Amino acid sequence: MKPAPVTAASLAEETGVSLRSVYRDIDSLRAAGARIEGERGYGYWLVEDLALPPQMLDRDEMEALALGLAQVRAMGDKTLARAADSVLAKIAASLPEGRAQHLFHAVSQVYRPEPCSPSSPDMDRIRAACFGERALRIGYRDRHGTLTTCRILPLAVMYTERGLTLLAWCCLREGFRMFRGDRIAACQEDGQSFRPRRVTLLRAYLAQLRASAAKGE
Repeated sequence: MKPAPVTAASLAEETGVSLRSVYRDIDSLRAAGARIEGERGYGYWLVEDLALPPQMLDRDEMEALALGLAQVRAMGDKTLARAADSVLAKIAASLPEGRAQHLFHAVSQVYRPEPCSPSSPDMDRIRAACFGERALRIGYRDRHGTLTTCRILPLAVMYTERGLTLLAWCCLREGFRMFRGDRIAACQEDGQSFRPRRVTLLRAYLAQLRASAAKGE
């Protein structure tokens, strides 16, 4: 059953804003993906609110959001940096007039005295393999530049102060390894899935870390 329409005048009176502001906000919500039916002079109703953007962020929440997105942009992953810019623009467009400036001119900032190491050009493929739980064969250079090839089960991309690191299960060594993103010279899927072992392996790795911490290693 369709809900009863609510007039813009009623919304303006209830929220304490001008009628013009109500119309502008409705247009902004529609542009951001919210399904709002109706028209001026008749009234409006919300068909679904799954796409409703975050209109009610307070100052601290916007600071946290801006800081988190700035951190992503500084991590050296070009794909996620572009995604962070896109998220910032979408959220800023959904905020009431004047509030977007709190995002673009946030007090909290990210400072890195040293730039992160550049990531592997195959990082998108690596991240997709983590999601899809698909085994990879990678070419990896050690600190001396020697190239070796190994088969791995990619588990997670770790974002550290120095750059991107791939956590994986090394099939050759039969153990967990951390691979620096800037040393991964080549990467391709070998056609094998390791579903559903990823979560189990991640839990085993975390248990290993906790055991090492308990021993003071």
